Amino acid sequence: MSARLRWLLVLGVLLAIGVPLSIVFLRTHEKVTHTEHLPPQGEASYNPLYVLGQALRADGLTTHSSPRIDLPRMQLAPADTVLLLQDSVDVPAPTTQALLAWVERGGHLLLRTSVPYRDEDAAQGPLLDALGVDTEYYEGVCKPFHVADDPGHSEFCAGLRFGIDPPQGIRVEREWGDDDGLVFVRLRKGAGTIDVLSDMEFLKGTPRSFTADDPKGSLADGLHDTAHRDLTRYLLEPNYGKGTVWLIYGSRPPTLWSRIFYQGWPVWVPLLLALLGWLWQRAQRLGSELPAPATERRSLLEHVRGSGEHLLRYGKAPLLYDAVRRAFLARLRRRAPTAAALSGDAQVHAIATLLQWPYTRVQTALQVPASKDVAALRDRIRLLIQMRNLL
Repeated sequence: MSARLRWLLVLGVLLAIGVPLSIVFLRTHEKVTHTEHLPPQGEASYNPLYVLGQALRADGLTTHSSPRIDLPRMQLAPADTVLLLQDSVDVPAPTTQALLAWVERGGHLLLRTSVPYRDEDAAQGPLLDALGVDTEYYEGVCKPFHVADDPGHSEFCAGLRFGIDPPQGIRVEREWGDDDGLVFVRLRKGAGTIDVLSDMEFLKGTPRSFTADDPKGSLADGLHDTAHRDLTRYLLEPNYGKGTVWLIYGSRPPTLWSRIFYQGWPVWVPLLLALLGWLWQRAQRLGSELPAPATERRSLLEHVRGSGEHLLRYGKAPLLYDAVRRAFLARLRRRAPTAAALSGDAQVHAIATLLQWPYTRVQTALQVPASKDVAALRDRIRLLIQMRNLL
């Protein structure tokens, strides 16, 4: 068979198999488009007001975001707007007084009450106290919010309702609520405005949208919801387009260590496993228990006794006596140098007087015994040790 005929045969087999398979694939499959929503990245991952800030900037407003309220850095102007998503409990009294003074000059402040699951005995903070807001006996209840394209809409489900009793100098301009308490109130102080809401979830990037068909709520992009855009636009109306909008979102970006732990695990987990494997490879292997090492068969005392018996056996008893006598005289020189400087009978009398012993007993102890008299050797050594201990 020629090469040309062989390749024609191979091509025919491929066509006979490939064409039916292609027809079956095209008839049993269809092309679809699937949109995958990725988790937020960068500032959008920790700033719940990021979408609102982008929308305001697109509308031509000067907008700044901050995790905490910082009046010296912000330098608020009378026409500015401050949206305080940060818990008002964290606002100290000096900042509260400064904010109220700024509102009186024409500022617009928006704040919310605490979450419904806070401690019943917890304080509501100096800012709400200064406005006469009371949340002690109220709970979180949804409020129907009917709009033309969404008649079954509800809002303020995740907040704590409140009552209002404004102090002198602050008056209620508009309020919204029912017998369960207020969900919104607009206060007038001087030339400025203060809006108090029970909930600001609709301002966040992915708030919960509560409807009559879905009382528990479902996740939706807040500002893509027409009802949320209308409500947000109404709340920002007093100073809209006049000054700077400050968005205080009340949270901080994740730390470096949290990013490494939660997002960098594809790197550090294999490295950790490699390190553990290397340590296991380099570790000392544990086998059977080794026998205890042989202990010395003689102690130091046994060696000393054996050395003394050796000297005694070979007639070297005076050496043993001389060693004990030198030890006694060395202590005598330290404790009684005068007696140690004497010699002969004078020294014996001095030692006997010092120890209050009989003269003959001290004299016997200081005499060298005969080399073969073992009993005399032991008696003199015993006396020398007693005399040494008494010094």
